[in-house]
Amino acid sequence: MTFYLKRNVTHNGLCPVMGRITIGKDMVQFSCKLDADPKLWDTRAGRVNGKSDHARSVNRKIDKVNVTIHARYKEIVSLKGTTTSLEVKEAFQGIASSQVGLLELFREHNEEYKKRVGVNRAISTWWNYRNSYNHLERFIIQKYHVLDIPVRQLDYDFIENYDFYLRIDCRQIPGTIISRMTHLRKITQIAVKRAVINRDPFAGYVSERPKTQQRYLPREELKRMMAATFDRPQLDFVRDMFVFASYTGLSFSDMRNLTNDQVVKDDDGSLWLMVNRQKTNTPSNVPLLDVPKDIIERYRGIAKGNKVFPMIACGVTNKHLKEIARQCGIERRLTFHMSRHGIYPFQLKARELQAQFLQWVTI
Repeated sequence: MTFYLKRNVTHNGLCPVMGRITIGKDMVQFSCKLDADPKLWDTRAGRVNGKSDHARSVNRKIDKVNVTIHARYKEIVSLKGTTTSLEVKEAFQGIASSQVGLLELFREHNEEYKKRVGVNRAISTWWNYRNSYNHLERFIIQKYHVLDIPVRQLDYDFIENYDFYLRIDCRQIPGTIISRMTHLRKITQIAVKRAVINRDPFAGYVSERPKTQQRYLPREELKRMMAATFDRPQLDFVRDMFVFASYTGLSFSDMRNLTNDQVVKDDDGSLWLMVNRQKTNTPSNVPLLDVPKDIIERYRGIAKGNKVFPMIACGVTNKHLKEIARQCGIERRLTFHMSRHGIYPFQLKARELQAQFLQWVTI
């Protein structure tokens, strides 16, 4: 880093101070936006001689520029391992869009997303984004030995290497890999919209899709579960919650948030659930058949506050469902999410099917 005067330009007897950044054979010049007295300028030192106010002021500003230039150089090298004089100049002058780090952009996204949790975003999704960030951070450190990489360095090879890392090193299943890559793609789309990059690094990338699995519990197995007697009351409760969700189509979070105020009686005396789905924040009106009405009565007054059910954690619920499946002879990986794809789609618009359902399912 050197400083010199542009002596062919003068203003009130002063000349502009210029800077020159040299990296190897690569060199670039820029204006320091300073003026110095050419009579006091030390060409070898690149400073103003003397202890006058003018000399001290100019030298102090030159030192500041020098320190800033070296700081930008170290930052860029720590990100990508190498740099050019032009990149350092642009970073110094604030033209740094090309140096936006991938993890930096990911962190910014997650921080903004967290502020919206409880408003129009779910905390579970924020946790998923945070987990994706942690995986990506470990991959970059392990693969490239840097703390971050510029977004503009993302290419198809990076995407493929990250996919390989998740699949082989982390032993993640295809469904989880798709989620991680979807989160990364969201960040690259933000970069494209901000003109940080001008292309989609995911172009041509196709992730391996998980094998299609049956998402619902067949009627015969649901009937077997409903007729079963369990050795622990916790299993009876989890079974009842699963059956309630099968008849109403509510998700676990919707059932956890369900209040007595949302159980509404119609003019003809029939009961309805009137809720706003947590995930989509859309209204949903669900008619209550006899089976879910009986379940509501069974647990009335047990939950705290105005809640309908004393729901337990989703992880614990799924653990109990595995035990329920074992005791009922159900040979599949039973999760609470499967309940939503059971009876409900068939009865949503046809309440008269209640009698038909009650012929083969009873509590």
